[in-house]
Amino acid sequence: MMKKSNWGALLSAAFLMAISAIGPGFLTQTALFTSQLGASFGFIILASIIVDIVAQMNIWRIVAVSGTPAQDIANKLLPGLGYGLATMVALGGMAFNIGNLAGAGLGLQVLFGMDVTHGAICSAVIAIGIFLYKEASRAMDFFVKILGVMMIFLMLYIAFKSNPPLLEAAARTISPKQFSFTALVTIIGGTVGGYITFAGAHRLLDKGIRGVENLPTVDRGAISAIGIASVMRILLFIAALGVVSAGYLIDPANPPASVFRWAGGEVGYKIFGLVMWAAAITSVIGSAYTSITFIKSFHIRIQAHDRFVTVGFILVSCLLYGFIGNPVQTLVVVGAINGFILPLALAVMLIAAHQTTIVGSYRQPFWLTTSGTIIALIMTYMGVQTLFELLT
Repeated sequence: MMKKSNWGALLSAAFLMAISAIGPGFLTQTALFTSQLGASFGFIILASIIVDIVAQMNIWRIVAVSGTPAQDIANKLLPGLGYGLATMVALGGMAFNIGNLAGAGLGLQVLFGMDVTHGAICSAVIAIGIFLYKEASRAMDFFVKILGVMMIFLMLYIAFKSNPPLLEAAARTISPKQFSFTALVTIIGGTVGGYITFAGAHRLLDKGIRGVENLPTVDRGAISAIGIASVMRILLFIAALGVVSAGYLIDPANPPASVFRWAGGEVGYKIFGLVMWAAAITSVIGSAYTSITFIKSFHIRIQAHDRFVTVGFILVSCLLYGFIGNPVQTLVVVGAINGFILPLALAVMLIAAHQTTIVGSYRQPFWLTTSGTIIALIMTYMGVQTLFELLT
């Protein structure tokens, strides 16, 4: 039986990873792909869940067994590689935080009619307040759990109101009429890409969950995190499917807002504002926390004052949002670069899994190594293709 303290650590890691995934981009991509693929998008979600679990279990297991964060593992394999990985994660996290703050501002605008920029600043202040609190770790865990549960229940209400064709969704999840490789890679990247998968792995380390003896806890945490994020995606998918099946058009400029409004009227639109704000501010927190866990290795003072460095990270993100205004182009470019982080990190973990100097006598299961290698190769190919399209 798992210790009570381990259950708490597991839930903290699972929710942090899940809410890091459920951001403005997550909501937009799910609604948009549902409008394009209809019920067949259910198959994409199912396939992505399998891929996400394999990728996440590979990464979480090696981080836990080695007892060291991902960048230190990379540095042990090749001196300097960890610093490069950490820089990519931190810069990507900051760029996406610009979009997260914009999403938070949009959510408050829908709720209260507040100017988007002012809403972004208010949200940044709230996030900073959490990290300045003397019990910041507990405050962060409580905040993300409460908002995570709230989002799921609100999404459940909208899914119910949209009256989705559940039988068709179930049938097409097994036997799709359409398939989009781009949609598959996009939502995989949106769930375990960039800094996201490391959020929970590094949180487990902070909670003292490490070593081979804790692998059952690590596995449960990895699967639970994907499960939480997937529940949210499935609920949004069937809500959007209900809207599309009823003949309503989803606005490509703001797909999730259309889903909530068509399904729930003005009340639904206000719920969209609340869900958007909750998704965005929790992603701000998850991104800031995880990015700083990567750059702690740069200098001992960063490790000693990590809370204040995290506050600075959020402040810089907010200032950059003020200068950039519309973060869309920034997110597109950095998104392409971010696409390389998952295959790079996964490749590092797969190699590290067979280095006795890192994992001791531990042996990674063959099926995890094989499936992880296939995923790393596919994601590398798609990352190159995306970057090539941007450059040309």
